[in-house]
Amino acid sequence: MHSTWTEQWWPIAYLQDLDRRQPNRFTLLERDLVIWWDAKAEQRSWRVFPDVCPHRLVPLSEGRINDEGLLECPYHGWSFDGEGHCRSIPQATDNTKPEARRSRCSSLPTATGQGLLFVWTGEPDAANQHPLPLVPALEEDPTSWTLQDTFRDLPMDAVTLLENVLDVSHVPFTHHKTVGNRNNASPVLATITREAEDGFDAFWEEGPRRGKLGSQTTRFQAPQLMWHDLTAKGFARILTVVYAVPIRRGECRLFARFPFQFQSAVPKFLIGLRPRWLQHIGNHKVLEDDQVFLHWQERVLERAGGSPAADRAFFMPNTADVYVAALHRWLNNNGGEPFAGKDLPERQRTADLMDRYYSHTQSCRSCSTALRRIRAARPWAWVVLWGAAALVGLGQGGVWSAIGVVVAALAGLTLRQVSRWEKGLIRGDGAAPRNRRA
Repeated sequence: MHSTWTEQWWPIAYLQDLDRRQPNRFTLLERDLVIWWDAKAEQRSWRVFPDVCPHRLVPLSEGRINDEGLLECPYHGWSFDGEGHCRSIPQATDNTKPEARRSRCSSLPTATGQGLLFVWTGEPDAANQHPLPLVPALEEDPTSWTLQDTFRDLPMDAVTLLENVLDVSHVPFTHHKTVGNRNNASPVLATITREAEDGFDAFWEEGPRRGKLGSQTTRFQAPQLMWHDLTAKGFARILTVVYAVPIRRGECRLFARFPFQFQSAVPKFLIGLRPRWLQHIGNHKVLEDDQVFLHWQERVLERAGGSPAADRAFFMPNTADVYVAALHRWLNNNGGEPFAGKDLPERQRTADLMDRYYSHTQSCRSCSTALRRIRAARPWAWVVLWGAAALVGLGQGGVWSAIGVVVAALAGLTLRQVSRWEKGLIRGDGAAPRNRRA
């Protein structure tokens, strides 16, 4: 794989979603990793190892962090400190040295920034020579930003995701009735203002919604990060930030961030009232607007020759397409796609593409907690419902019957809503709002 992809700092998790009590797993560039909290180090920190025990090659992520604060293999209990040194082999005889060279795990360089955990995938000695891929605006006055974020493992290449999020002209159509409106579609007179080895910048003078929100700038910080930046007069400065992280061919993790710098305290307060897990359900719906056809599209492009053939395969006569054209120019001038020469996996069924639990909820602390509480609340809602029904009968049409009817109605509505929330955390319905008849 070209150094464009391997000599990089990659985000692998939001810090708030990681569990310090047990190992966490992630796959990056086809490499399985285990993430764990090293509480014994002089400076407590997150550690990242290849997810394989040197003894018998089982995944360390299936193990635990033991009472000594070491990462313990689930197979035979070999235990490792944060530097990767083996500190315990329960089966060891007197002539077995746990600290032998072959019993070590590799400890990859890690760093944190803007609420994300990053891992370095290149030569370890080069890590300090490269800055983290962060958004400069969020560093200027961190406390002034209201930040919403989400993530999801998507059934498409990171390059396909970047194509999609850089393309501002698809929003009114693809996301009609979610975050877009067909009536706002118009020519996008955008220009590329800078192109270099590290990415490109673009400027759209009119901006989204037929100029109602103001001009928009875009930066692609190769190979993984992009953001749109605009200031809506009288409301807020608004960023749309996306990290596209390659997992394997045909799969990537999206880290999406929506920072707002409000000019009034009211919208900041109102946004703060919405739980993160409920926001994530809404985010899923937006992602699923285009997930199905992007999963198909990249297979058509693959048959046409992939990114090197994009100029011939795509017909892009409009200035709205300058973002996508610039992305493929950058790719073809800087090492190409990350999994060049590897075929995409078989196309998935729409029902499989709608999974939310395995692609998000199980790894999201907010959503997994909400799902657990919803499931725990349902039996109690049924108890209330049946109790209210009994009250209606025992009240014989009096005041207590009226109270029972009201309580039963509230319990029924609660059951209906928690069922909707539960489904929203597990699976989408595959029905794009844009295609529904008015």
